[in-house]
Amino acid sequence: MTSKVTTLYLPQWSTGLMSIRCLYLSAANAFKVCKTCDAEENMVPLFLGADLFSKTGIRTENHPRFHAKFAKKGLATKLIFSADFRVHGLRLASGMNSLWFYSIQGLFRVAFEMYSKEEQLLVLENFQELWRSRINDGLLNQSYNMELLLGGIQTQDVVGHYNQECLTRLQIENVSELNSNLIEDDPAIETDPIVSSEVTASLSNYTQFKVDHTYCRPEDGDAEKSSSPQHQVSRKIKTLERLLQKSVTDMQKEKSGVVLLLLDYIDQLISRVTNEEKVSDIILQILEATYKLHQEQNPETNVTSVYNSPLLHTVSSWLGQQFSSVNACISKQIEEFKVNHIDRITDLPPAEELVSKLFPESMRVLLMNWMGLSDDSASWKRHSEYPILLLILEFANHNLITGVAHVLYSSLICK
Repeated sequence: MTSKVTTLYLPQWSTGLMSIRCLYLSAANAFKVCKTCDAEENMVPLFLGADLFSKTGIRTENHPRFHAKFAKKGLATKLIFSADFRVHGLRLASGMNSLWFYSIQGLFRVAFEMYSKEEQLLVLENFQELWRSRINDGLLNQSYNMELLLGGIQTQDVVGHYNQECLTRLQIENVSELNSNLIEDDPAIETDPIVSSEVTASLSNYTQFKVDHTYCRPEDGDAEKSSSPQHQVSRKIKTLERLLQKSVTDMQKEKSGVVLLLLDYIDQLISRVTNEEKVSDIILQILEATYKLHQEQNPETNVTSVYNSPLLHTVSSWLGQQFSSVNACISKQIEEFKVNHIDRITDLPPAEELVSKLFPESMRVLLMNWMGLSDDSASWKRHSEYPILLLILEFANHNLITGVAHVLYSSLICK
C-alpha cells in the first residue's frame, strides 16, 4: 500500500505588497506549520525563498545561484522534505522535493540588497519585532532533511486562513491574469494528492487561485517565447503599469510630462514608422524636461550645474564621438576643395560660405548656438563672428584651410 502524501499549507506574513510563507524549524529533521503565537521559543522561523525573490525581477532559473550564495553565509538553507510531504502552491520538477528557506536575518539581507526603499520600509514595519526576538539565532546549516512534521494548528484552521488569503488576492489581482493561471486548468495541480477530507471539502469552495511559484524547467517553446524581444518589452510595460498603480502619491506634473514623452517615443519605435524629425523633437523635449526637473529638485546646485551636470556630460560625450567618427569624410571633402582652389588659395570664399560648404550642418548649429549667433543675427555680427567659428572648426577637425589658421597653428607649435 502506497503512503499518503500530506499537503502543507504554510501560514503567510503579509507586508502589504507581498505575502511570504513560513514554517518553523524545530530540530535537524523536524518542522512545524503553525501560527506565530503557537511557536515555541526554540523553534526558528524560516521564510520561503521563492516568495522573497518574487518581486526582485530575477528569473526563476537563476534563483538557486542566489540562494546558494546566502546559504554559504548561514542566512538560507535548503529543506529537503521526505516524499510524504508536498507544499501547496509550488510545482516542483520530477524527483525534486526540496525548497529554499531564509532566516529572519536572511530576509532582511535580501530586502536591503534587492528591494526598493518602499518595500524595505514595509519589511521593517512588519518584521522588526520578530527580528528583535530572534536576534540571538545562530547561523543555518546549508541543508536539513525534513522527515518529521510536529503537531501544529488544526487542518481546518490552516485551510480557513488560506481560504481568506486567496479570496483577498482574487479581489485585488487582474482578472485576465487569473483566468490564464487557474489551478483547475493545470493537470499537475489537479493530481496533487490531499489526505484530509476536511481539506478537500474546504478547497472545493474556491478552486480558482493562482499557482504561486513553479520550479519546473520551462518547455523549450516557453523559454524561447519568454526570451523574445516582444515578450521582454511586454513584461516591462506590465511591470511599469503595476508600479504606477501601486504609487502612493500623485505623480508630479513635470514627471508625468517626461513619462508621456517617453511613451510617445516608444510608440514611434514599436509602430515601425519612425519619423526622424518627430523623434528628434521628442528627444529634445525629454532632455529639456529632464534638465528642468533636475534643477527644480536640486535648487542649491543650479548655479554650478552646468559644470557637473551628468546629462550635459553624457550628451556632450556622445556628440563629440559622433563628430570624431566623421573626421575622415570631412578631411576628404576639404582636400578636394583645396585641389579645386589651389590657384586662388589667397582669395577664398567668405567664412560663412566655407563653413556651410565644408563642415556638417550640426557642427555649425552647435557653435552658432554656443556663441549666441543665429541665422537672424545682424550681418555685421555674423561677418565678425563667422571667421572665429570657422577657425574653431578647422582646429577641432585637424584640417587647416585659411591662411590665419596656418599662421596661428605654426605660432602655437613653435611655442
